[in-house]
Amino acid sequence: MSRLLAAALTMALAAVLAIGAALGIVALLDAGPEQPNTPLVTYEQAGQGS
Repeated sequence: MSRLLAAALTMALAAVLAIGAALGIVALLDAGPEQPNTPLVTYEQAGQGS
């Protein structure tokens, strides 16, 4: 029975660590500055009447 308990505790600890890592990554991504949404390449519009 102690092996089953150890396996269950290990699984629960792994799940808590995975959730904590995921939340930490999301927090780090949200903490970064917002990047401007400017295009790298722009094209001039062709004249309408020719």
